[in-house]
Amino acid sequence: MSDHLHDPELEPIETQPEDEVAAEGTTYSGFIAILGKPNVGKSTLLNTLLGVKVAPITSKPQTTRRGVRGIYTEESRQLVFIDTPGLHRGRGATRLDEVMGREVRGALTDVEVALWVVDLRRPPSDEDKEVARLLDGIDPKTPVWIVGNKLDAAKYPEEALDLYRDLTRHERVYSLSALNDPQAVYELRDDLLAVLPESPFFYPEDIRSDQSRESWAAELIRESAMIHLRDELPYSVAVVVTDWEDNSEDRPVVIEAEIWVEKTGHRRMVIGKGGVMIREIGKTARKQLQIFLDRQVYLDLEVVVRREWRSDPEALRELGFEV
Repeated sequence: MSDHLHDPELEPIETQPEDEVAAEGTTYSGFIAILGKPNVGKSTLLNTLLGVKVAPITSKPQTTRRGVRGIYTEESRQLVFIDTPGLHRGRGATRLDEVMGREVRGALTDVEVALWVVDLRRPPSDEDKEVARLLDGIDPKTPVWIVGNKLDAAKYPEEALDLYRDLTRHERVYSLSALNDPQAVYELRDDLLAVLPESPFFYPEDIRSDQSRESWAAELIRESAMIHLRDELPYSVAVVVTDWEDNSEDRPVVIEAEIWVEKTGHRRMVIGKGGVMIREIGKTARKQLQIFLDRQVYLDLEVVVRREWRSDPEALRELGFEV
């Protein structure tokens, strides 16, 4: 290392060739797919990348059912993230499972980068290997970046990461905690911004998600239901917002929603003895809605039996799926 001090005013000025200087007004944008098996932290990663909550998060797998798009715009660059459902092997596959699997495969078409999120606390499972096989079948020109998540809770992260590296081709590897290490997530975001191709923006600069307000609220309510309910019931629960009244800034936003279940017995469980469970679900969801809307919210929930909705194309269309 040189011991000489340099006067910055005497340093030569570096110049770029004229053809390398970006024209004023040039924009860069592209799609980034986030995929992985259930419960590896894909939605947490997306929310941290965006700096705002657009995807539901619970400790239970299969929280994400739709390919939620999160939009991050920084000056002349725009990232469009696609948060995919967790790829899994369900027992007794339903039409919903088929639709979710199709969403995962569709999300990998025409993307700039595929982010494969893995859990550094554990070695690869059969579901991880299924994701790796899916990645092996996509366009070889699509870069695959492995994102090792939950670093803060992993005992042998390097050993686990080596096992994931061996499963599929990849260009880059990251180790981080999407929940507890936002700086590492921001560095990943910077790297993604740097590889965007020249392209017009796909979305207005001031939005963070392509979800309607009704879809967003329904997902927050479903997240609350998944937090409070137990066993297998959460996976047979869906939520539809049926009415949204916002007539004055001086009055609460009124949101009416249906919680769908497949059996009468499930309805009793969601309501709870004396209505205690439905009140807890509503209380948690209302707090979230009020934080993000910055308004008082009146939330009216009704539990409806919609038999076998997961295999009913009409019901899935009502929930916004392409069947």
